[in-house]
Amino acid sequence: MVCGEKEMKLTWRIWLLIIILSFSIISIFNFGNIFQQGVIITSVEVNSTSFEQGLRQGQIIIKINDLEISNIEDFTNALKNKYDSGENIKTIIQTKNSEFILFSNIPPQITITEIPKTSIKTGLDLAGGSRALIKAENKDLSSEEISDLVEITSNRLNEFGLTDLKVLPISDLLGNHFMLIEIAGATPSDLEELLSKQGKFEARIGNQTVFVGGKEKDIASVCRGDPTCAGIENCQESQGRHYCNFRFSIYLSEEAANRHAEITEKLDVSLNNSEYLSEKLDLYLDDKLVDSLFIGVGLKGRVTTQISISGSGSGETRNDAIDATEDAMHKLQTILITGSLPYKLEIVKLDTISPILGKEFIKTIFLAGLVSLLAVAVIIFFRYKKFKSSIALLITSISEIIIILGIASFIEWNLDLPSIAGILATIGTGIDQQIIILDEARQTALNLKQRLKRAFAIILGAYFTALVALLPLLWAGAGLLKGFAITTIIGITAGVLITRPAFVDMVKKIEE
Repeated sequence: MVCGEKEMKLTWRIWLLIIILSFSIISIFNFGNIFQQGVIITSVEVNSTSFEQGLRQGQIIIKINDLEISNIEDFTNALKNKYDSGENIKTIIQTKNSEFILFSNIPPQITITEIPKTSIKTGLDLAGGSRALIKAENKDLSSEEISDLVEITSNRLNEFGLTDLKVLPISDLLGNHFMLIEIAGATPSDLEELLSKQGKFEARIGNQTVFVGGKEKDIASVCRGDPTCAGIENCQESQGRHYCNFRFSIYLSEEAANRHAEITEKLDVSLNNSEYLSEKLDLYLDDKLVDSLFIGVGLKGRVTTQISISGSGSGETRNDAIDATEDAMHKLQTILITGSLPYKLEIVKLDTISPILGKEFIKTIFLAGLVSLLAVAVIIFFRYKKFKSSIALLITSISEIIIILGIASFIEWNLDLPSIAGILATIGTGIDQQIIILDEARQTALNLKQRLKRAFAIILGAYFTALVALLPLLWAGAGLLKGFAITTIIGITAGVLITRPAFVDMVKKIEE
């Protein structure tokens, strides 16, 4: 009886594995959405009725005209044949926190998807969309220049109303700098069209140009990050939504200031509000109006290099409104600082993938991985003639996968094809190391503790060798192999620190 109780006792290493597994499962599964019914909005067409009424990305639709919405099929059926007459139709959309009423002759211009039950984020390879690797044509950019280009490009693409957008600065082992753009749901032709124009920024009063951004440098500087000349003010609630205003200062060149004075001198005071002039300061990006700002009467005919720019943002809660206002202010500041793409761009590599192919790939990988693990467990059983050894190996390998996915969910790392390859490489490495432990445990030259200690020394040497070999992959291929490197490093590190020590204790109990 005493011996049996000793065998059932779990060591602290096995308890550590159980605790890490528990946290990983909590990190992976989005328990708040497991029982949540409805569909989630992934994008809203800008300047549409849906956008104007307040529908935004991330909101969960639970009802349309009192019809319960549980999935995409319910959403489609609720709107099916509703707009065939071509007349304006009243549509009541109820989200998890609000209700929106639309009057339109076309369906809501939104994109929806099923509510995710896990917190695992998938990259473009699995979610679908387009990816472009871009560099400046006939120019080698420094890290600072590529960072500026990334910020400008992000601003430009956001002005097109794109969502699920990622723009990153990356570099290769030779020190060449690139810009990586990933857009879910976009086609390669969309990307080429968006990046084919260098772009320009222009501020007008009526039909007259006041100042421009980019090469002309009409804007000397823009206040950013200084609460004395930039910040959020006047947050208030109206009709169930929260609104906040922002204000920041810009500084014009002397030439632009004189031009502004000449144009405003001819303006009258607004009939609707005596605090402002009759015309607004319109901001255009690539000849597209992105914002209109009021001009205070105190600036009429006045030569001043400092102008106060204001705007607003809204949200369902006060915090959401503050975040939206900060984003709007930062976006406008970026436009005023840069305005246009400073370089002509060249697309080095352009890829696309269907989300359907991505889902099929995940299913195939999952089945192939499961079959492979079972096959290895069977081989281990026949090799060592111990069923418990096969089960221990299977449990350890599955634990490593769960831990990798848990860490990826926690750090919000997007799993792409290289990341999946990294998981497979981790499984293979882990099985090799577990076989080393099993082989060493069967040797008779030393006692069991010394044999397992020698096995772990071999594993540690292999770990540091693999770690050094993986570090260059963080930059190799212009950063496109980063997912493989990071996922594999997470996997082998978790193996050495957590799963492998627990497996050693399992083998000790089996052999004893």
